[in-house]
Order: sequence, then structure tokens, then C-alpha cells
Amino acid sequence: MKLQQLLSVTRKAIDEFGMIAPGDRIAVGISGGKDSLALLVALRQLQRFYPKKYSLQAVSTDLGFPNVDYSKIQDFCADLEVPFTRVKTEIAQIVFYEKQEKNPCSLCAKMRKGALNEAVKELNCNKVAYAHHRDDAVETMLLSLIFEGRFHTFSPVTYWDRMDLTLIRPFIFMREADIMGFQNKYQLPVAKSPCPADGRTKREYAKNLLRELNRDHPGVTERMFSAILNSDLKGWRV
Repeated sequence: MKLQQLLSVTRKAIDEFGMIAPGDRIAVGISGGKDSLALLVALRQLQRFYPKKYSLQAVSTDLGFPNVDYSKIQDFCADLEVPFTRVKTEIAQIVFYEKQEKNPCSLCAKMRKGALNEAVKELNCNKVAYAHHRDDAVETMLLSLIFEGRFHTFSPVTYWDRMDLTLIRPFIFMREADIMGFQNKYQLPVAKSPCPADGRTKREYAKNLLRELNRDHPGVTERMFSAILNSDLKGWRV
């Protein structure tokens, strides 16, 4: 995927769901993966000509795993001229060693979100951008159906009244395959996840299931995403 195409799909989501208002101070959550790096590029390039002016701040939550190098992310942000903040935590120590969680993802995600949101507020940002894409939305819907017995997924825009903070997902119309193509074309400095549970989560199960379904029935992801768009789920009506 070329940069122009990335910006087009990103702007479509921003415009249709009213994600950005003039004067917004947007923090972009940077994990070091392809999705968050591509999102930072998209929002930085869009910032140059988007009619509603906004500022950007990149924020990474350091979970406390040893020997994780953040220099490439820091250099990447510097090249884009986006301020970078690293939030140091002991989440890995708590989740994997103190509590020794057998299913660590839920607790880790909750603690990671809390640390990120606190840092975002301290940086005086009013919005935080996550790089969840179309495939993530469908995978979340599958997980909800399988393990919770309900039709549900996250919404493109979420307002947390307790934090007075708005979460936006500008990649909601983006296909993961296109992000991978963009990563390869522009050589994004992707960092491997240090998490010991990486590749062995329920999320990975849903991803593999969806891949198998698409192999046997091409177009399944598109049809499932259309079902989400046409549903009565909160926040999905454009």
C-alpha cells in the first residue's frame, strides 16, 4: 500500500466518525508494532493538510521487560518530528512473576491502558489514538461470540467520562494486509514483542480461525465487517 492510499483510508474513518476536531491534542499509542507505527505516519502526514488542525504526541508504555530497546522508536518519532514519551512501568513483573497469571492478557491490557491514559492526561492531550484495524474489530467480534455469547466489538470512537478522554481508532477501515504492505514498502522499524505469551493468546486463536475461514470461504472478513457496520452496536452508525 502506498502512502496516498493509507491516508485516504485513514481520512475516511476520521471524517465518517468525526474523530478529530480543531485544536485536538492527540496522543498516539506506540507499541513498536507495524500497526501503531503506520498510524503515527498516517496522522503525521495527514496533519500537514487536514483542515482541522491538531497536535500529536507519541507515547509508549514500557512494560518493564528486560533488554527492550526503545531507541529505534525514539529515532522514528524524531524523524517525523513528533514528540515521544516513554512511560516506565512494572506491569511485566506484576503480571508474569508476582501474580503468575495463566491468562495474562486481560490484566496486562487493563494495566497498560491505565498507565497510558494517565500519561496522556499528564501530557495535556484530550484524545488518544489506537491502531486497531478492521481485522481487529472482526476478531474481537468472534471472541465475543465464542467466549461471551454476544455480538459485540469495540467502537470507532469511545468517550471515557471518568478520564474526560476520547479514544479514536483511525484505522478502523484498514485491512491488516494493507498495513503489512505499507510496512514492507516503507521499511518501518518494527520491534518484536517481548511478551512471553505472544502468539499463544485467544486473540491469536481468533486470528488463525479467521484466516482459515477466509481460506475456505473467501470474503468472510469483509462480510463480517459489513455485519458490524449494519448492526445496532453503539458507535457504529455513521
